[in-house]
Amino acid sequence: MSSISGATVARYMTRTPHTVAAEQPLERAHEMMRKYNIRHLPVLHGGKLLGVVSNRDLYFVETMKDVDPAELTIDEAMTADPYVADAETPLAEVAKTMADRHLGCAIITENDKVVGIFTTVDALRAVADAAR
Repeated sequence: MSSISGATVARYMTRTPHTVAAEQPLERAHEMMRKYNIRHLPVLHGGKLLGVVSNRDLYFVETMKDVDPAELTIDEAMTADPYVADAETPLAEVAKTMADRHLGCAIITENDKVVGIFTTVDALRAVADAAR
């Protein structure tokens, strides 16, 4: 029987996630999400984390009147205050925070550098391991 008790988020996170630059157009985020079959992209500016953009953020902004995804930039659609956790944070703590705050992902960092992303899909992999 597999045990995830005591596991850190690093064990289940998606390492080296795809990222997007804040000044790129929304359509670039769409392209990346489709190409890599993902729903969240950490948003960077000069290598520093500014936020996260989800497919839900993109669709919400694009339903607004007169919005052109080729002209609007990602920083205008992103969530500016994403949940950030250190790679050594206990998995249970990250999962609880995400559940309590109704979040789809956590950005994982080491020394202020994005090293991973932990999504609900990653959480389900942990649940599957625990259930075995």
